[in-house]
Amino acid sequence: MKNGIQLRIKGKVQGVGFRPYVWQLAHQCAFKGDVCNDGEGVLVRFLADADICVFTELLYQHCPPLAHIESVQSQPFDWDEIPEKFSIRHSGAGRMDTQVIPDAATCEACSSELFDPSNRRYHYPFANCTHCGPRFTIIRQMPYDRPNTSMAEFPLCPECQQEYEDPADRRFHAQPNACAVCGPEIQLCDRSGNLLATKYEALKQTAQRLLAGEIAAIKGVGGFHLACDATNSPAVNQLRQRKHRPSKPLAVMIPSINWLAEQGVEVTDGLRALLQSSAAPIVLIPIWANSLLSPDIAPHLQEIGVMLPSNPLQHLLMSEVNTPLVMTSGNASGKPPVLTDQEALTDLANIADIWLIHNREIVQRADDSLVRYHGGQAEMLRRARGYVPDAIELPAGFENSPSILALGADLKNTFCLLRDKNAVLSQHLGDLDDIDIYQQYQKTIHLFESIYRFTPTVLVGDMHPSYVSHRYGKSLSEQLHIPFIQVQHHHAHIAAVMVEHGIPLGHEKVIGLALDGLGFGDDNRLWGGECLLVDYRASQHIGGLPPVPMPGGDLASRQPWRNLLAHLEQFVPNWQTLPIASTLQPFPYPVLQKAMLRGINSPTASSAGRLFDAISAALGICKQQMSWEGEGACQLEALARQSVLKQHPVSLPVIGQQLDLKTFWQQWLRYSAPDAERAHAFHVALAQGFADLAHQAAHRYEINKVVLSGGVMHNLLLRQLLVEKLQPLDVLYARQLPMGDGGLALGQAAIATAQIKDE
Repeated sequence: MKNGIQLRIKGKVQGVGFRPYVWQLAHQCAFKGDVCNDGEGVLVRFLADADICVFTELLYQHCPPLAHIESVQSQPFDWDEIPEKFSIRHSGAGRMDTQVIPDAATCEACSSELFDPSNRRYHYPFANCTHCGPRFTIIRQMPYDRPNTSMAEFPLCPECQQEYEDPADRRFHAQPNACAVCGPEIQLCDRSGNLLATKYEALKQTAQRLLAGEIAAIKGVGGFHLACDATNSPAVNQLRQRKHRPSKPLAVMIPSINWLAEQGVEVTDGLRALLQSSAAPIVLIPIWANSLLSPDIAPHLQEIGVMLPSNPLQHLLMSEVNTPLVMTSGNASGKPPVLTDQEALTDLANIADIWLIHNREIVQRADDSLVRYHGGQAEMLRRARGYVPDAIELPAGFENSPSILALGADLKNTFCLLRDKNAVLSQHLGDLDDIDIYQQYQKTIHLFESIYRFTPTVLVGDMHPSYVSHRYGKSLSEQLHIPFIQVQHHHAHIAAVMVEHGIPLGHEKVIGLALDGLGFGDDNRLWGGECLLVDYRASQHIGGLPPVPMPGGDLASRQPWRNLLAHLEQFVPNWQTLPIASTLQPFPYPVLQKAMLRGINSPTASSAGRLFDAISAALGICKQQMSWEGEGACQLEALARQSVLKQHPVSLPVIGQQLDLKTFWQQWLRYSAPDAERAHAFHVALAQGFADLAHQAAHRYEINKVVLSGGVMHNLLLRQLLVEKLQPLDVLYARQLPMGDGGLALGQAAIATAQIKDE
């Protein structure tokens, strides 16, 4: 007969104070045995007389704040040596089947210690405990123990060691545990790397120079920020000029929730909870009247991104300046965010005036996450620090999935590891066309595979033959001798939302509306405004926007006037006799007319994104050149929100299975109204046109669910209009994952799994 019972606990149970929690419960119950971490999670062993039901009930009741129990399984086993007490033993290895914890914002207890002169961590910018601090950004491999992190080079002093070894202490086995005696240190440098100050004096001088209008490069936990005084327009504009970022919105770190309330912003419970969550994302909220912030923070837009300090260094800095700071990504124009001190001094030499750095290595890059808060609900726009690498459980039917590596798309890239029924989506990495980001991408994939002890048996990528991720997938497939499955771009967009909403793997079909910039279609054309019939296994095109040339190819994605020219040429006879002709007069359009006529460098695309660009150019928004992706579309939405009218004499009818842009353009160009009304008219017509397509398809195929996805669906006005016009159909869209390319890899993995299971 077995003399012991062991519990296998899976979920977010490492690096969150779970073992001391188990130790305390075991002592409370007077149980004998032990607990350890290993590759599968946490393993607890008791003598056979332990009341497991009572223990398991207690286990769920008071779980540590960052922990999440997925499952608890018990089975008998034999003790080699009968334990005399309950202890915590060293971690084991084995197959990785537990979750890595995202970085967590500074907890209330650590924050209080920072400002308590009697505490030994007073003003120490790396305070943390098992409830907060870096996790994902410092880990090299599992299990999550100090030797496997970038804290390995900081031996604990006697006091920190005592905390680390005491199961009753909240710093028990807090792997980044440190203090001013034994931990990382900050220092302030000039652009030549000369030391200006150390310790808290470095922080005070940084604050003084920020308030004097200078720009600082500040090393955080997952990357660098470039910071300046957000109320100082000359400083903001100097940052824009040096970074070659003329109009893209900048994120703002605010001193406190109270500061926001004092500005007259309604701080609801939901907004407060999101800003103060352990993820501490940038939260996009409507710009408020009489703001103290520089109007150059988010020019021509109606939303602004705000965040609270998320680590001790930021808490201390904000306490010193007591004013909002711009906190934008630490990268030079066209380069990825810097991660090392040397990269910061080199790449940011022409941007920053001072560098506040520290000597703890950043192992994993993690940008600030970006979440929109509207109508009491959150919507993920960029998923990174604080959320990654939380595992995503797939719906029923995905059990026993093979080990799949999905490589994502080329823009806003993330990749995905899928094994059994759990997927891990990487942090936002960026555009793979940039060689430096592509190298970060490869390095991060290898790091994830190492951490999770993951060996793919299948690779999945976008079917676009020119994508960097596609070529990488084909090359890796040949190297590893494993299959490479190609997935259509918009099918993956819709499937990702289906996963989020728990639609099981089966034969249920949905109507998918996929609106974005560009994606390679099943017919070898570029798509971007499609109505699809979708399940996980397959996607059928059943309507959408007509194909329109993109004169100059990729240039048309950056120069909106080119798209206006293409639409006028295709849909508006004799447009040169109309007032709109003056809009194109400054540009060399006759050359492009000939190129389109001859089919030279003018691929066609049924793209909603390029249609937005054409309308924005027609209204004088970003006609010549966009300085950031989506600039014209975002400013167009902001303009449309100023409209007083809700009804307009403009439509986008359905003819057969295609939206009639000829009727739309001729009505819209005749519509004599203020620009805001015309911008709104476009949104209403586009929403009504796609809603009509979806209703038509839903009736034909007897389907009640419509799934919205693609980057254009982050346009809040368009989505609200669509949801309204799609009633009474059941409308689904993503909230926990980006609807743009940042969520695409999850859809790729789900589709590949479905196809493999069918074989």
